[in-house]
Amino acid sequence: MPKNSPAKAAKPASALARLRAQRKAKKNPLGEMTLVQHLQELRRRIVISLLALVVGTIVGFIWYQQAPFNMPPLGEILRGPYCSLPEEKRVSFTADGECRLLATTPFEMLMLRVKVGALAGAVLSSPVWLYQIWAFIVPGLHKNERRFTFSFVAIAVILFVAGAVLAYFILSVGLEFLMGIGEEFQTAALTGGDYYRFLLGLLIIFGVSFEIPLLVVALNLLGILRYEHVKDKRRIIIVLIMIFAAFMTPGQDPFSMLVLAGSLCLLVELAFQFCRINDRRRKRERPEWLDLDDETASPLNTQASGIGGASAVSAPTPIAAPQQTRPTQASQPSIPNSQSAPNNNASFFDDVL
Repeated sequence: MPKNSPAKAAKPASALARLRAQRKAKKNPLGEMTLVQHLQELRRRIVISLLALVVGTIVGFIWYQQAPFNMPPLGEILRGPYCSLPEEKRVSFTADGECRLLATTPFEMLMLRVKVGALAGAVLSSPVWLYQIWAFIVPGLHKNERRFTFSFVAIAVILFVAGAVLAYFILSVGLEFLMGIGEEFQTAALTGGDYYRFLLGLLIIFGVSFEIPLLVVALNLLGILRYEHVKDKRRIIIVLIMIFAAFMTPGQDPFSMLVLAGSLCLLVELAFQFCRINDRRRKRERPEWLDLDDETASPLNTQASGIGGASAVSAPTPIAAPQQTRPTQASQPSIPNSQSAPNNNASFFDDVL
């Protein structure tokens, strides 16, 4: 086959056309994508989120036992609420009375370290996977929308961390209440699996629940939820929040339930006030006639007013035909109608006047 054959020349041409098509797809200003492109983008964002989660899990796994910069290890931090209980409410398994949790299986300590590292990795990598979720839901972001996305992700991380920190500080109170029931007849000896299951469940429930007000704000910004839809339903919402807190708190203690319900009521009320202010701002920026239907905005019986006048133009009234009067002898017409000269400058209004 010769060097400059058509088959060899077609390959560079097809590769160049494919490259141009990819460039055009990247420069798509409307952000339109096919189903295959959506699936490819979803796969790419899932891979990025998983990689960030794996890196965060490795950091949390190392931090569980070793911490840099003279920081306390993660295992010691999470064990703090249990060790803050009075000594008579927990069993000591060491000769010096040091606070330790009980392990009943060979792999329990390893699995606990992996679970704690995974939770720490989810929190540490939350800015990455939250951004990937939001960027997939709202594609084709402009510059100002990217700033809004960064603010949304930052607020979501802050709310999750705030919920987890609040759960951490109320954990000791809930444990003392639960472990104090029947203390005259028994002493609680918690295993590491039971304690960390209760602890991680409480942290996750509080952290995820604190994202509900942000979801309300996002629905309002998207135009789905308005303040007028929820302003008269506060009592129902408070009852639903109390039921949610009663079912979702893992320990079923009243203190954790009341703290979660009270915090959610406060945050949801703040979200409702944001919705009220945002709806009022939208009404100022958007004229009222844009929200009217076609018949109300332009009715058929609307009468237009004249220039500089307030009176409406009424429909023309029919002109009565002139009555034919017989001429008298005293007064005869000077020019008969049949013999009148045509006037080219005459108009319709001359006969009326």
